Amino acid sequence: MPSIFSKIVKNELNCFKVFEDKNHLAFLDIRPNTRGHTLCIPKKENDYIFDLSEKEFLDLMRFARIVALGIENAISCSRVAISVVGLEINHTHIHLIPINSMEDVNFNHKISFSEKEMNNIANKIKDSIIY
Repeated sequence: MPSIFSKIVKNELNCFKVFEDKNHLAFLDIRPNTRGHTLCIPKKENDYIFDLSEKEFLDLMRFARIVALGIENAISCSRVAISVVGLEINHTHIHLIPINSMEDVNFNHKISFSEKEMNNIANKIKDSIIY
């Protein structure tokens, strides 16, 4: 059964897209920890990050780095944290979370933004990515 992320890749569901290349997609988390919380996924459905081939894993990490640097340029934060949990959705995904404190990586702490604000955040990050 396709994951919700596979449906996003196929444009069956909308997302707040930040960046993409041939094999990867980055979009805002709809239940973010912080402003600019972004998910990076391989377009190819895969449940567990360590089931990726070494090349696929390294390519995903390179992609995530490009996005993280764009987030740093667009969102006021001390750092961009990276987290891979892998239990919520059965599709490999990396969380990139702009942080100023350890509390910002607490997944029990969620914030929300209007659709307009989510579009503004996504566009700000998109415009800050150097590829």
